[in-house]
Amino acid sequence: MSGQLKEVRNRIQSVQSTQQITKAMKMVSAAKLRRAQEAILQMRPYAQKLQEILSNIVTSLQSDSNIQLAEDRPVEKVLLIVITSDRGLAGAYNSNVVKTAKQSIAEKYKAQYEKGNVTIWNIGKKGWESLSKAGYKTDDTYKDIFLNLTFENVQKAAQSAIAAFKNKYFDVVEIVYSEFINAASQRFVAERFLPIPKIQKKAGEKNIDFIFEPDKETLVAELMPKILNTQLYKAVLDANASEHGARMTAMDKASDNANEILRNLKISYNRARQAAITTELTEIVSGAAALEG
Repeated sequence: MSGQLKEVRNRIQSVQSTQQITKAMKMVSAAKLRRAQEAILQMRPYAQKLQEILSNIVTSLQSDSNIQLAEDRPVEKVLLIVITSDRGLAGAYNSNVVKTAKQSIAEKYKAQYEKGNVTIWNIGKKGWESLSKAGYKTDDTYKDIFLNLTFENVQKAAQSAIAAFKNKYFDVVEIVYSEFINAASQRFVAERFLPIPKIQKKAGEKNIDFIFEPDKETLVAELMPKILNTQLYKAVLDANASEHGARMTAMDKASDNANEILRNLKISYNRARQAAITTELTEIVSGAAALEG
């Protein structure tokens, strides 16, 4: 019986130590989340408005042949930029991003994948590890961006994707990431990066034309690379905030689960201790009765 009590005590100490770790990780993630949330909430309206302006200009241009980055080509080669995290312990965050990437390939680019024409650029180690083990054609050039998350580092990845599209190494580029909603929820999306998507007008809707200075073509040539850099940077900031939110939520649930496990273990320990005391009392009474007899 003493061996059983010792085992339960050891389990209680182990769970308490784990709970201290999960609480500490939750506090660290909460602090990082505040900074990441502020960054994406400030960045998102600016990036969305820039993307809207660019799509409007591209849609309103009569001739798209002069705009390389808006050129719709037959899709033969595909590039997916998959953004995950470098660390685990974030619940199902990383696995959901990887699942979204696999679904996008299966639903939209199955024929290209079977020909070996789907390439994945990973930002974040977890996605690279998972997709590489699954047999996908991956590239780890930019997987360490989160070690030094700056606009300049993200810009290098965006510029490489733009150059590859211009040189016709890829016919379509998509970004797979998690859009931050709040600390407890994210939306996993596969978003078109190149060619630049055009606005789909509703039936009967009139075209709105603006007066531009300088002309549209010059504006597009100047703004297009900058806006695309911003779009990828916004996706990376979204993913960064989503990661910390998912980890904070996961560690909070882990701490709650530890409390439940501790409660059950303490009940088991008290029952075992009570049984041991009862057994000892019974033995003492029985021994006393035997001596009197």
